[in-house]
Amino acid sequence: MKQSQLFPKTKKEAPKDAESINHKLLVRAGFMDQLMAGSWTLLPMGFKVVQKINQIIREEINAVGGQEMLMPLLHPKTIWNETGRWDKANEIMYKLKDSREKEYALSFTHEEIVMDLLRKTISSYKDLPVSIYHFSTKFRNELRAKSGILRGREFMMKDLYSAHASEEDLMEYYEKVKSAYSKIFTRLGFNFKIAKASGGVFTDKFTHEFQVLSDVGEDTIYWKEGDTEATNEEVMEGNKEEYISAKSIEVGNIFPLGTFYSERMRAYFTDRDGGKKPIWFGSYGIGPTRVMGTWVEVSHDDKGIIWSKQISPFDIHLVDLNGNGKEIYGKLIETGFDVLWDDREVSAGEKFGDSDLIGIPVRLVLSERNGDKVEYKERSKDESELLSLDEAIERLKK
Repeated sequence: MKQSQLFPKTKKEAPKDAESINHKLLVRAGFMDQLMAGSWTLLPMGFKVVQKINQIIREEINAVGGQEMLMPLLHPKTIWNETGRWDKANEIMYKLKDSREKEYALSFTHEEIVMDLLRKTISSYKDLPVSIYHFSTKFRNELRAKSGILRGREFMMKDLYSAHASEEDLMEYYEKVKSAYSKIFTRLGFNFKIAKASGGVFTDKFTHEFQVLSDVGEDTIYWKEGDTEATNEEVMEGNKEEYISAKSIEVGNIFPLGTFYSERMRAYFTDRDGGKKPIWFGSYGIGPTRVMGTWVEVSHDDKGIIWSKQISPFDIHLVDLNGNGKEIYGKLIETGFDVLWDDREVSAGEKFGDSDLIGIPVRLVLSERNGDKVEYKERSKDESELLSLDEAIERLKK
């Protein structure tokens, strides 16, 4: 990609109302744009980052049997009334009427929609288990739409749903998803904890959150040295002084929903003995756009963003100071790298400043001073070195 053609251009100043780091840097660097409070446009580089996050999620969810699909965002009132959540979730649901006075909600989640699908298709224990998911938009009437893309009124969510013939089978799969989520956040490079939490408007059972440790987080979690899991402050019991505590940002959650939804929506199956039983149900969510914002909160410096190679919008930032980068750009592309080539006619200082702001993991600098060598610099390090192009390519392949 030629940087002269990249949309949009970087900004020298952050938006005046921006308080959070992710809001300031993602807007300045051209990854996202705010339409209104809690509503964001993913610009081309931001969309590339989220696609890479989604692919990591997709691979691990597919590995535990998930099948991807896509569900509607506009839901009839009748289906939400079946579980009582039309009223129970009133504070966070967006509701509307059409010209015929029929009432609808915009999706803040999809449990009812999945359960409707299950009762249409599941008749026997032989049809279970089922594990289905989608990447889709969620709408939530968030009273405090702040913190950049971390807290939105409209945002992307990966939600997985599983259906089972028994509680034992549900909890066995629940643990598989917990493990899959751990693999996802490990691959993404986060320092995270699994924390016990409440179920909110989803369930009265304990649930688990995946919390990234960050001083700017809105949650507080507690754990003892050696514990594999932490506890969210909202369900914490006992003497807090005995525990290690940290601020954190929630990036994922998993819910064992039991038979609450199937009993209210009459989603039954015939068991081995011919009896009618309610489906056991689980729900599991990750917010990819929230993941992007969280990464920026925990991986930046005073110059800009520091992406990991797993989710960076490009593999290489080719900073061309002598105007002779076309051949090298072509060779890098042929080798299989995704390259942002700074071919603009601007000062070296502006090119280096934008490179640090955008945060691509590796910068290759072409200049008269370097001769037939390239200056190889990793965004996360201060030092650079001169390498031949072949040497640089070999290092990039590792």
